[in-house]
Amino acid sequence: MIDQEIIDRLARLDTAAVSDALDSLGIAGVLAGVAARVPGSKTCGPAHTVTYRPVSGDGPKFRNAANYLDDVPAGSVVVVDNGGNTSCTNWGSLLTAVAQARGVRGTVLHGSARDIAEVRAAGYPLFSTGVTMVSGKNRVELSEVGADVDVHGTVVRPGDVIVADDSGALVVPAERAVEVVERAERVEATEHRIAAAVAAGSRLDEARAAHGYATPWQAPVHA
Repeated sequence: MIDQEIIDRLARLDTAAVSDALDSLGIAGVLAGVAARVPGSKTCGPAHTVTYRPVSGDGPKFRNAANYLDDVPAGSVVVVDNGGNTSCTNWGSLLTAVAQARGVRGTVLHGSARDIAEVRAAGYPLFSTGVTMVSGKNRVELSEVGADVDVHGTVVRPGDVIVADDSGALVVPAERAVEVVERAERVEATEHRIAAAVAAGSRLDEARAAHGYATPWQAPVHA
């Protein structure tokens, strides 16, 4: 389990800095196609993974697939995999209300969401590959909770850290979280030093050269 301090440090960073840190380590972390549905919101927390599958002809007529939410630990980010199918939803206003009551930090969907106006009004961090009004009820059913999720080749495992903001969503492998956050903090500090130098009158190329823009994850946080 990742120390809460590491999650809190990642939560203070934007996805750009974390992405640069992942790049420097050769780790693919971007959840391609996932976009913010609530402008200005961000989330960070351990992934709680859920997988859906299309409803087959067998079994009960009514398929209510979202009852897993009662068992999601507070502080988690729900990661839902509907195989990238955006023709029906896996999240809406009711699940948002339940998630907020349970202390869930946000939701990332490899699929579609609906009730976007209500979710925005609630200020809930929601990220998805699509939006539609079509219900998933009786179209998809819960397949598995706690399985690895594959989003266009990027794997999310239960307990990996999700970081998401207006620029998109990415995953930090749990066992690499410490080195990723350390490098991401250096990246952010380097960007701030370059911006300050330019504001003070330096040329951009000179400021970049002086403050290690080419390898910002190597620069000290305080310099």
